[in-house]
Amino acid sequence: MRAITIEPCRPDSARLEEVPEPAVSDGEVLVRTSAMGVCGTDLELIHGEFGEAPPGSARLILGHESLGAVVAAPAGSGFTPGQPVVGIVRRPDPVPCASCAAGEWDMCRNGQYTEHGIKGLHGFGAEYFRTPARFLVPVDPELATSAVLLEPASIVTKGWEQIDRFAGRTSWKPARVLVTGAGPIGLLAALLGVQRGYEVHVLDRVDTGPKPDLVRALGATYHASGLRAIREPPDIALECTGAAPLIVDVLHFVGPCGIVCLTGVSSRGRLLPIDLENLNRELVLENNVVFGTVNSNRRHYDAAARALRDADPRWLERLITRRVPLERWSEALERHPDDVKPIVVFA
Repeated sequence: MRAITIEPCRPDSARLEEVPEPAVSDGEVLVRTSAMGVCGTDLELIHGEFGEAPPGSARLILGHESLGAVVAAPAGSGFTPGQPVVGIVRRPDPVPCASCAAGEWDMCRNGQYTEHGIKGLHGFGAEYFRTPARFLVPVDPELATSAVLLEPASIVTKGWEQIDRFAGRTSWKPARVLVTGAGPIGLLAALLGVQRGYEVHVLDRVDTGPKPDLVRALGATYHASGLRAIREPPDIALECTGAAPLIVDVLHFVGPCGIVCLTGVSSRGRLLPIDLENLNRELVLENNVVFGTVNSNRRHYDAAARALRDADPRWLERLITRRVPLERWSEALERHPDDVKPIVVFA
């Protein structure tokens, strides 16, 4: 079968090649891949910034945003041939730590977890993959190709789950939400905010292309003139860019008793002068909460599947701005001005 592979930590080693079909020991459910989403993590892997091949393998199959159809599954697994599914990215560590033992492998404490297409496990960027049934999520067939958005949706679902918990710490209820960054994570974060009934504002740098229209189609407000153009501070902010100067601005901008969720991973090596004493004073005196979130567990995938099912399918389809056939897979890694979510189409 064909697969997109890299030699981990070796820049520009990515290629489409023939690899053996997945071993039965990988899992009892065989899935034929339909599509693979591409994000910044894949670009960093291809640039050699990190990555880890499975034991005994020199190369790693890419792909952590998946969509496929079941080819074969044993009786009692809960899956049937033809059923659309998405693979869960992270697996618990073998020890396991207290979090992994409770099914919250996204909160692994000892770092011995593995991740498909990233760390110690082949990814979903192959024509077929196998997985245990408990790491496979059924998706609504009506979602069609947009079900490939489930993995990034699970990330923001986890963030919102934690925001909901923090919001319950007081009788005062937040009303205004700011999302910084109108990429797939930011737009899906805005979707979940609208579904919760919040007044949602989205900040990005561009004022043309699909992003402003996608935000307005949600009933949210789009901003491209910086934070200073937004008159009222938000009660909740989801920072989805990882841009250090913007992170600092958001921490200052959020209102009293505000909640800031950091989802973007910043680049290494950039130094930024910060008046930490003043920032700390603001956060403490205003009872603000700042937390980071990454990855997701089965609970978040299931909640994300429900959120996508309840969304306008036409809006979800508009998030996928380019569909690249497997033979031209590298084109999906190119950055185009109007990109939101490029995907590689397998079948």
